[in-house]
Amino acid sequence: MSAPTTSRTNVTEREARQVAEDAREQDWRKPSFAKELFLGRFRLDLIHPHPLPDDESVRRGEEFLAKLRTFCESTVDGGRIEREARIPDEVVAGLKELGALGMKIDPKYGGLGLTQLYYNKALALVGSVSPAVGALLSAHQSIGVPQPLKMFGTQEQKDAFLPRCARTDISAFLLTEPDVGSDPARLATTAVPDGDDYVLDGVKLWTTNGVVADLLVVMARVPKAEGRKGGITAFVVEAASEGITVEHRNAFMGLRGIENGVTRFHQVRVPAANRIGPEGSGLKIALTTLNTGRLSLPAMCAGSGKWCLKIAREWSAEREQWGKPVALHEAVGSKISFIAATTFALEAVLDLSSQMADEDRNDIRIEAALAKLYGSEMAWKMADELIQIRGGRGYETADSLKARGERAVPAEQMLRDLRINRIFEGSTEIMHLLIAREAVDAHLSVAGDLIDPDKSLSDKAKAGANAGVFYAKWLPKLIAGPGQLPLSYGEFKQGVDLSGHLRYVERTARKLARSTFYAMSRWQGRMETKQGFLGRIVDIGAELFAMSAACVRAELLRSRGEHGREAYQLADAFCRQARIRVEELFDRLWTNTDALDRKVVKGVLGGSYTWLEEGIVDPSGDGPWIADATPGPSTRENERRPYGD
Repeated sequence: MSAPTTSRTNVTEREARQVAEDAREQDWRKPSFAKELFLGRFRLDLIHPHPLPDDESVRRGEEFLAKLRTFCESTVDGGRIEREARIPDEVVAGLKELGALGMKIDPKYGGLGLTQLYYNKALALVGSVSPAVGALLSAHQSIGVPQPLKMFGTQEQKDAFLPRCARTDISAFLLTEPDVGSDPARLATTAVPDGDDYVLDGVKLWTTNGVVADLLVVMARVPKAEGRKGGITAFVVEAASEGITVEHRNAFMGLRGIENGVTRFHQVRVPAANRIGPEGSGLKIALTTLNTGRLSLPAMCAGSGKWCLKIAREWSAEREQWGKPVALHEAVGSKISFIAATTFALEAVLDLSSQMADEDRNDIRIEAALAKLYGSEMAWKMADELIQIRGGRGYETADSLKARGERAVPAEQMLRDLRINRIFEGSTEIMHLLIAREAVDAHLSVAGDLIDPDKSLSDKAKAGANAGVFYAKWLPKLIAGPGQLPLSYGEFKQGVDLSGHLRYVERTARKLARSTFYAMSRWQGRMETKQGFLGRIVDIGAELFAMSAACVRAELLRSRGEHGREAYQLADAFCRQARIRVEELFDRLWTNTDALDRKVVKGVLGGSYTWLEEGIVDPSGDGPWIADATPGPSTRENERRPYGD
């Protein structure tokens, strides 16, 4: 029998929802292309002409990419990292020497000061030779100490920690706990004030970089007290502090070189000067950091797509079946077309979102989330298709292929490495809910009180009046638009005609907004429980965003004389494929098995179908489903292993 978990923190559904809501950025001070898209307004002017970096940013970025490429080709052995499940010390030392730890850190603190655009290009490059190295750099800079300090740290904190992060110290971000994933309201790690310090107690799980880190960003709950707000709070913690034990280095199906573990805090003293922001602002800091930090993951997904395309092209031209290369057989050719078109779109989404982040003219919280969601899902599909194209060789390991005299193509490793992207930094299911919440923010801001059971009749009456004014102006605009005019977006007709795809995006955005409004009218307060519907709404929006980005990128390349004809062909292919997916998603908005699925799930949980599980042997063994994380001293050996030690 499984042992009970003794450290569970119980909160109500409403309390958990309120914690998440309080952590959101509440205001929209800048325009958002994606937000407007979900409201049925196709604001092409926000992304076209495509924003571009300045010449100096390009010069510095390209100069670093050249050095990084030379380093990757000469020093980083992805196969060795896969076999040994470790990034060699000399690789990390070389990255430090290059300044790769400080790609996004201002030069005045010893960093390189690269733009988001070139930071992502660097991650795509290094991730192509070793996704584990890409994860190391990304976790350090995108969610580790540098980014939250850059946005929320005091000048003293920046002066103290950023020079270390830029050149010598690796950082990690510690939020997740054994019984706390995407529901931070149940966070159990505590930070109790004691004089000029806080005393941390608790256990953190899946601490990417945590096994080797020198500095940690730790999220812990400060107890409420008289004159003290308390709440989830962020701290910079020295990883070598007394009372910190890395109890276990986790092993995974992919990314075998990452240093991810379980970290226990027992009576760890942290100076109050190391607190980032005020008490209770930890989740807001984490979510705000992720707004741009999430772009690092689709960067490596785009890089994976490029590699999949290269291998698919080379192999499918070499391999013959029935008298011709397999690429010329339609069953295989359609897969290659999907990989090529989707890679083009992923890079378009990534570069557009990155440059928008650099310019800081737009609010990109939805764009970044869509890039993460769409990139992780599509990269996985491309890798899966590559495995199919390669056949048995796709399933065979690179070492085995090499041992019998063939090219060591790590396709199966790519599939394993990419799988985690659909889970960490927000699983696909959580991303659906997060994006859906932001997408319907305008509706909730004017009509939310109507469906809130705790609001008074007078509040509901006021909300009804406000909603009436909003919808009287908004709904008529969803009836007609430029997408119905045959000459709209004519500048995108350059041999290949992309204007029709942009007209489709405009029409479909209005249809998407009407569908959302109808669903809110139909389900009202129950809308938040319709996760299947909301997920499809978000997926439609993601496709429309990707179509828009692909068309804008194709026109940019054409205008600059850079493979314009080919870019238009790829954008056209992608948009045609995406339109088929969008129509299928619209069909499934109202024709689906969601209600029946809920009944089946209740039956499964109630034990109605246990007879279906008969006839097997479960090899998973005994033990609790969730490890005990009761605070206290560690009873295990410390597995912390800083690089170079």
